[in-house]
Amino acid sequence: MVFQASPAIAGLLLFFAATLCFAQGDAKRGEYLAKAGGCLGCHTLEAKDAKDKPVPYAGGRALKTPFGTFHGPNITPHPEAGIGRWSEADFVRAMREGRRPDGSNYFPAFPYPSFTQIADADLRDLWAYLRSLPQSSRQSEPHDLGFLYRWRFLVSGWKWLFFTPGPLAPEAGKSAQLNRGAYLVRALGHCGECHTPRNALGGPKNDRFLAGEKDVAPNLTPTRLGKKGDGEIKEFLRTAMTPDGDVAAESMAEVVTNTTSQLTPQDLDALVAYLRALPPLPEAPK
Repeated sequence: MVFQASPAIAGLLLFFAATLCFAQGDAKRGEYLAKAGGCLGCHTLEAKDAKDKPVPYAGGRALKTPFGTFHGPNITPHPEAGIGRWSEADFVRAMREGRRPDGSNYFPAFPYPSFTQIADADLRDLWAYLRSLPQSSRQSEPHDLGFLYRWRFLVSGWKWLFFTPGPLAPEAGKSAQLNRGAYLVRALGHCGECHTPRNALGGPKNDRFLAGEKDVAPNLTPTRLGKKGDGEIKEFLRTAMTPDGDVAAESMAEVVTNTTSQLTPQDLDALVAYLRALPPLPEAPK
């Protein structure tokens, strides 16, 4: 005999299953993942641009690109101004597929080409953390883009050329430390978004992964880092200062403050070990 649940019972079972899935998210761990992912930097207004103290994750940060200026949105749980009406599935779809709840494309200024590689369990914890944030009613600002770059449906072509969705798989034959470092750099930390040069369409030049771009970001392969000891690199990632007293540029200094200085010693070791293991690539042409 086959038991068949009534629609009402089936609906209750689905509700409790969804509730259980949500309950599995660890907000405290999600807070650490948000730091490792640098979420604060893109989703919080710069203090110098704010009349009052900026509200974390309430949006407003401007990102200037060759295609126009993007503004980080409010990702607090406010039901109108933020993502309070999203489901966990909406969040996973945004991170994994680069799609909004209505199914349209996000522009890849939102670094989902890297975030797609985040593991399912980490996405669940990130979602739990975002749901725990204080609500902010600050409205997200519209992007200011060139005419040809405003159409979200055109991003489908960009995705076809440059985007491969799915979590990052550990590489066989590599140590747990190197695989952890790869995950921090490639997925959570999305370092390639700034340190990998791009073509005219904004697609990454993957044969130059982390090799830097002139006047944009430095080379992170052993070509440049090989001249520095592990201690020097880790001290820079903790303090934004070099041994000779130089200070990182403003954008990188913020990354250090919000992200790399917040990593555990083990994760910092893994990050440096992974960068050390990269193939050395020549500096960007001048």
